[in-house]
Amino acid sequence: MAAELSGPRHAFGVYRRSIGAYLRSIGEYPADFWVMAVAGTFWQIMLFAFLTILFGNVNTIDGWGYHEMLVLAGFLATSWSSTALFWDGIWDTGKMVVEGDIDYRITRPAPVIVQVGSKHVGMQVFGEATLGVVMLAIGWTGAGLGWSAVPVGLLLMVCAIVIQASLLTLGNAANFWMKGRSPVIAFMVTELQNEAMRFPLTIFPAAVRLVLTFGLPLAFASFIPAQILTGRLDPWWIATAPVAAGISAAVAVWVFRMGLRAYDSAGH
Repeated sequence: MAAELSGPRHAFGVYRRSIGAYLRSIGEYPADFWVMAVAGTFWQIMLFAFLTILFGNVNTIDGWGYHEMLVLAGFLATSWSSTALFWDGIWDTGKMVVEGDIDYRITRPAPVIVQVGSKHVGMQVFGEATLGVVMLAIGWTGAGLGWSAVPVGLLLMVCAIVIQASLLTLGNAANFWMKGRSPVIAFMVTELQNEAMRFPLTIFPAAVRLVLTFGLPLAFASFIPAQILTGRLDPWWIATAPVAAGISAAVAVWVFRMGLRAYDSAGH
């Protein structure tokens, strides 16, 4: 298929134009944007307050101090909300499969996965992203991290965003075979991340740590980057993040393409 054979430059151009069109449409209704942005901050405010109250009563959690926990929580919030901002359309995969809307995407001269992922922007997490950056900045300063660590932090953040987008793509691509509107697998991955990755992974059994590091590499989206930045892991671990991101992206694209081959339009 010509669209699937298009190069990265063409795919990025399609993505940029699609996201740009959606942002322009949001600009026509600024009140809607601010309602979504404010609503999205409440969860992170509660998490921030929870950590502050918790560390008012305890000194560490498995050796992690208050500011280190803010680095962990802020990194997770920033990477996750960035994924939602720029790849939120992937959540509509199941709905588009059931309604046959994928047909329209297949006929267009652009990669289907890019068309779906850039279908809309998750502006509801704008406030969440902002508060995530605030938590990360406070934790960064309090943990004694300097400007020299910023390039490493940015690299790890990009890798985390790629990994999370890939896992969401995998979870939503399952709907090509499950034939349902609700992305059950993607919801499970999201809940797992929200519940487990807010805390140091070392508090869980070894089997859980292995699964969340090498099976579903959620650890590379928050825990491992926080360990690298705070000096808990050797510097060579920095190289593992791009590898994990590259493998995750390749698998996600492959599974999505397999789903397109299995797709038989609505009503079949």
